[in-house]
Amino acid sequence: MKLRYSPTSPYVRKVMVTAIETGLADGIELIPTNVWKEEDDIVLLNPLGKVPTLVTGGGEVLYDSPVICEHLDTLHDGIRLFPPAGGARWIALRQQALADGILDAAVLRLLEGRRPQEERSAAWAERQKSCVERGHDALDAEADAGLLAGDVTIGWISIGCALGWLDFRFPDDHWRAGREVLAGWFEEFCKRPSMRETVPKEPV
Repeated sequence: MKLRYSPTSPYVRKVMVTAIETGLADGIELIPTNVWKEEDDIVLLNPLGKVPTLVTGGGEVLYDSPVICEHLDTLHDGIRLFPPAGGARWIALRQQALADGILDAAVLRLLEGRRPQEERSAAWAERQKSCVERGHDALDAEADAGLLAGDVTIGWISIGCALGWLDFRFPDDHWRAGREVLAGWFEEFCKRPSMRETVPKEPV
């Protein structure tokens, strides 16, 4: 398998954490990709021009992170990160959607801050920040309700990668303030080898 990736992408991190948790990481060739360079050929594989994009062993192209992660979860014999049925599955998928939505809003906020000063919208950036804040409150409620206990799921992985990226890109937001349960869960989750090995960093 070949993975088009960026070391700063939280969605790529989600795929790599999944690959490590499922024991598949050694079978994935990582191909650095800069989606902002017009000359990069990522659009030949993914018409959206985004990472992560996975080329399977059979040559099939998969995108985006929920699809890639679920595919990887079919390739191992361990406990499924995507519970197969019942309430546990819907909780995991809801948590994944919540975490990915937080990331979507945070990425929009980051990109807004990179626009020329005269083109930026403070109201738009604040709207995205408010979305992230509400998401944090919902995640804290999930943790407080005991829904981040048991076997690791794609929901946990998505949450861990989202919070890690916010630490990376928006350290001054201090999302832990007033959310002690979520903060404690994240501290423990970050001790997993899959999280330690995939900390986001700027490319050299």
